[in-house]
Amino acid sequence: MKKLINSPESVVDDELHGLEAAHPDLVRVDFENHIVVRADAPVVGKVGVISGGGSGHEPMHGGFVGRGMLDAACPGAVFTSPVPDQMLAATRAVNGGAGVLHIVKNYTGDVLNFEMAAELAQAENIQVASVTMDDDVAVKDSLYTAGRRGVGATVLAEKIVGAAAAAGAPLERVANLCRKVNANARSMGMALTSCTVPAAGKPTFELGDDEMEIGIGIHGEPGRTRMKLAPAAQIAELLLLPILEDLPFRSGDTVLAFVNGMGGTPLIELYVMYNEVSRILKGKGVTIGRNLIGSYITSLEMAGCSVTLLKLDDELTQLWDAPVHTPALRWRA
Repeated sequence: MKKLINSPESVVDDELHGLEAAHPDLVRVDFENHIVVRADAPVVGKVGVISGGGSGHEPMHGGFVGRGMLDAACPGAVFTSPVPDQMLAATRAVNGGAGVLHIVKNYTGDVLNFEMAAELAQAENIQVASVTMDDDVAVKDSLYTAGRRGVGATVLAEKIVGAAAAAGAPLERVANLCRKVNANARSMGMALTSCTVPAAGKPTFELGDDEMEIGIGIHGEPGRTRMKLAPAAQIAELLLLPILEDLPFRSGDTVLAFVNGMGGTPLIELYVMYNEVSRILKGKGVTIGRNLIGSYITSLEMAGCSVTLLKLDDELTQLWDAPVHTPALRWRA
């Protein structure tokens, strides 16, 4: 195992210290409760938006804390759900009196722990709404989930609902927007290599030099099939066609196309994949109205990618275009 770390035991804390040192204008880290919080939280009168999950998927979620996106994030140990105490502390920290939205990826530990935290927060008279993300079309159930996994659409939801919350939308509308993103987004990923969890010190799974796994999860969960390595054009079809068929997307639709790197994939390859995605969508009569290309929800150093399509309308497009300023995602209107 070769990694730029001090020790497996300290890697998450060391990363959080680095995040805070790099972006003190955007975030603060509460090391007692192990949460990343927007620097000016709570914002009075604004719906607070939080999410969380195991570390190892950076920049998700701590890298998306800031203006126009998340108000707080709860990082667990690598590939391990955060605990309810973290989620409750984050909920308290961002509660500006307008309620708090929990965005929860559909992994059993995340779901159960966020449910418990929401109950505890509501007992303290904090209004909480929760939305579970389950956009992965690859498999119905996995090692970590009952039902579909929550993956790339989580990033898109965090941006869109963060914009709505920043504009003063009430909790019910913010939560319904999150449900709308989840209902209109589909994702699928693939891996060229495994990744190595620092505490394990060895690859999560074995994959031959001439093999790839189609439909893999962000923790290395098995996908739909293992097959011989193929050109990018064929890989794009293997990922995109199940996505198009699942919603379904139709000729005339406008989408946000998100091509995401899994942590060990250079940008040159992601643009190759985006070109193939664009080609396929054009052939189907689907217009790309917005795009996002880069490594935003990763699996440590895994090589591979995922594709997410979100069906756009005027409301979602306007919120996507709204200003955002976080460590990992930023633009002006």
